[in-house]
Order: sequence, then C-alpha cells, then structure tokens
Amino acid sequence: MSAPSTQLLAEFAANLKFEAIPAPVIRRTEDLLLDWFGSALAGKGARAVEILATFVESMGPVDGPSEILIHRRSSSPLLAAMANAAASHVAEQDDVHNGSVFHPATVVFPPALAVAQALGRSGQELLTACVAGYEVGIRVGEFLGRSHYKVFHTTGTAGTLAAAAAVGHLLRLIPEQMQNAFGSAGTQSAGLWEFLRDAADSKQLHTAHAAGAGLTAAYLAQQGFTGARRILEGPQGLAAGMSTDADVRKLTDGLGTRWATAETSFKFHASCRHTHPAADALQQVLQQHALKATDVKRVTALVHQGAIDVLGPVTDPQTVHQSKFSMGTVLGLVAVLGRAGLSEFDASFKSADVVSFHDKVAMELDPEVDGAYPARWIGKVRVETQDGRVLHGRVDEPKGDPGNTLTRPELEDKALRLALYHGAAGEAEMRAAMVRLWGIAGWPQVGPLLI
Repeated sequence: MSAPSTQLLAEFAANLKFEAIPAPVIRRTEDLLLDWFGSALAGKGARAVEILATFVESMGPVDGPSEILIHRRSSSPLLAAMANAAASHVAEQDDVHNGSVFHPATVVFPPALAVAQALGRSGQELLTACVAGYEVGIRVGEFLGRSHYKVFHTTGTAGTLAAAAAVGHLLRLIPEQMQNAFGSAGTQSAGLWEFLRDAADSKQLHTAHAAGAGLTAAYLAQQGFTGARRILEGPQGLAAGMSTDADVRKLTDGLGTRWATAETSFKFHASCRHTHPAADALQQVLQQHALKATDVKRVTALVHQGAIDVLGPVTDPQTVHQSKFSMGTVLGLVAVLGRAGLSEFDASFKSADVVSFHDKVAMELDPEVDGAYPARWIGKVRVETQDGRVLHGRVDEPKGDPGNTLTRPELEDKALRLALYHGAAGEAEMRAAMVRLWGIAGWPQVGPLLI
C-alpha cells in the first residue's frame, strides 16, 4: 500500500537539498524573491496594511531578529511574517501560479525570510526553503481544484501549508514533524471571497493569517505538537470540506522532477490576474487598429468561469483595491491611459472617461478559454467600434507568463517602481538592495534586506 499523499509531500519538503534543485529553478526563485520584495514595499501606506502592521507591532517586542519592511522596524519572526505578508498582497503585483490559481510569494517569502533572519540561516538555505514552500503550496492548490477557488481564496487556504513547508525546512524538521506541521497548518486554512462584494479588507488578513499560521504550525511541530496525518486527503480533511473536484494525484505530481516554482508567472498589470489576459488582448486590438477609447462602442471579454466568479461581484468599484477586481475598470484604464499601473488606479479609477469605458465592458464565458483554464490563461476580446466594425484580439500567453516572462532588467524596473510608490525605499538604496539580492545564494547568513 502506498504512503498517504500528505506524508509524501512532507518527506519532500523536509528532505529537499539545494544541490537537488536545478540552477534555472534557483535563478527563478531569486527573480521571484526580488519581485516579492518590491510588492512588500509597495504596501506601505495602504490603510488595511497599516492597520494590520500597527496591530502586530503592538502585540510583540519593539525589536527582534526579523525585519518589518514597510516600517523599518524589527520584531519576532511571527509578527514580522504577518506584517510583510499583508503588505505584499495589496498592490496586486505579487506573482501567481496559473494551474493552482495561487499567489505563492506572499505566503512563502514573508515567513521564510523572518525565520531565516532569526535563525541566521544561509542564503542557500533560504532559497531551498522557499522552493519547498512553492512546490507544496502549488500542489495543494492544484489538488483542491476549481470548485475550491469558486468560494475559497486559495492563497489563504493552501498558503498555510506553503508557509509551514518553508518554515519547517528552515527549522530542519524531520519528515514526521513536517507532516504534523502540515496537519496543524491545514486545520487553520481559511479565506473566503465574500469580501469582494463589500470592498472589505480581508485579502490582506488572508495572507497575514496564512503566513502566521504556517509558521506557528512548524514551530509547534518542532516541539512535538501533533497534527492530522492526512489533513489533505483524509475523510474529514481539506478536500472533504473545501472541494468537490479534488484530485489527490496532483499532490505528488512529479515531486523532484517537475519544478512548479519555475512555472510561476509575474504580474504586469497592477490588478487581479483574471483581468490580465483580456487587458493584453484589448491592448493588441487598440494598437493594431490605432483605436482610441472613444472609438470603442462595446467590449466583450471572453473569459473562463473563474474570472466570472471572482470579478463578477464587483459591478461598481468603490475603492482602489476593489477596482483592481473590476474587468471594466482595468480595461478602461488600458483603453484611456494605455496602462493599468499603480498610479493609474490611484488617480483615475473613478475618472469620467474610465467609468464611461467601464460601462461598455461585459464578460462572457468562452468554452475554449474555460477549457484551457487553469493550466493556460488565454486572453480573448471582441471589440465593437463606433463605426460598426467587429474586431477580435487574442493573447495565448499574457505578459509575465513563463513563455512571455519579465527579464531581470524588467523585474528591476518593476521592483524600483514598487519601492518608490509610497516612499518605502529610495532609488539608491533600492538599487543597492537589488545588487545584494542577486547574490543571495552566496550569503553565509541572511540579514536585513534594507540596510
């Protein structure tokens, strides 16, 4: 009889060695770390993030071994992980893995960095732990399936397991302890999409909680605290309670040979990833036919069901963050201003021109797009012009996907813009930090990212 999938996943996370990870995957992890670093700094000044960061700082030591990036303070690993996780998931610029519909960086790097700083682990150990977190979290997200994502925010749910894997690796848990950590992490999995209807702040709480819960689970396991041994596939485990289409085979798919970390996409637009394929396809039509926003009568975004589930409830966005989940607003910014970046959302999501374009946009379920999702996120739009033409746009790999990725210079430019967005770091210190980060595999000990 084969071992339970939770056990096999725990053995992989506990036993992973830096030398076993292909060099391109290590380079990709360095890219993902820089991308996350920029997103975390961009969270400075966001109301929900500042509330969460102020709260956790009030709960813990005024100094400690782990860095709270947006406030240039330090605290315990738990509280720093929570603050940095909240900060890195508000600008909507953190990474995403297509097949799992999961944002790994925001729940893996914050707890891993905090613990590596606290324990004095090396750069190689940090990178290895983060790969363990990515591989586990992505597979849990794939396992839980499309039915899970319809109601649950996978980054909040699978994120607890991802955080536990990363921290557990840094704590050097043996496989049995790692399996216990997974059990304790999984029983704390949470995160519901209902917040989108109210423009509520829950999304930042989801990542803060996942990072903190996973970290806690790993530390408890180190001390002998036990957790459910089949938390994922058991008769009363995550799949039983949170999915109707779970596929247990996906938990151990290609462990050690298929590196899901390298499949992760970067975000180009500062919005929900479900808007990106249509935004790229609309840009294609506008550029190819030299159209202005006023030339367009109607746009139909041909989408997968997941986009309708997540974006559909947002019909009249009331906040900047809510507007990032509005297909009409994102396409309006692209059409009117040429891009849907951080400053465009802040300044123009409620402008008359953007709102007017928003009202021209509809979503329609497309069988081809839906059939390809989530493995591929195809972008298709149908554009009707004021002069009676019907034009079509199609993008098979949105900007940022592995086959259409961001180069290191593009990642540096993005990270710099994110750092400068609300003044979390100056240009000179950010450029210096980026130079240091590119050499992280050679660090004998992980210290502060901002000196």
